[in-house]
Amino acid sequence: MPSDESRAAEESRSNEPDRPGETEAQRDDRNVMELLNELRVAGIGVQVLFGFLLSLPFTSRFARLDPAQRDVYLATVTLAAVSIALLVAPVAYHRLLFRQHEKGSLVQVTNVLAIAGLVTVGLAVSCAVLLVVSVVAPGVPTVVITAIAVVAFAGLWFALPLSRRDRED
Repeated sequence: MPSDESRAAEESRSNEPDRPGETEAQRDDRNVMELLNELRVAGIGVQVLFGFLLSLPFTSRFARLDPAQRDVYLATVTLAAVSIALLVAPVAYHRLLFRQHEKGSLVQVTNVLAIAGLVTVGLAVSCAVLLVVSVVAPGVPTVVITAIAVVAFAGLWFALPLSRRDRED
């Protein structure tokens, strides 16, 4: 006859086919580590973009931007700052809830923060492309190149994985 402890361990086993025998706690640990590793990659990229954006107003050419380009610049800086906040928030969440037995909620909350962060990173980079191309090749090239950037981010970061997820369901 199985003990209460072995029955509880068996009930907490994951149904994920790629991790047979993984307990819920083990899955939460793995998910936290995977999420934090993914955030490292995204965080570095947006921080580099943000640093570059912060230096722009101090260049001589910045004064020549028209009002629309300045608005795009401000939108880009804002999106990059929000991206950093969203992508670093899971680290703060993890640190503040460390050893509070909250990994399940940590994974759920930080997953939402990470996705929102990716949306704002994609928008920030697309706005940066819009700003740069509007200075270098105004007119039709600005529209075409910016549209390509937006479609690339939307397609590769969201449509492709979501289509795969829908097929799996």
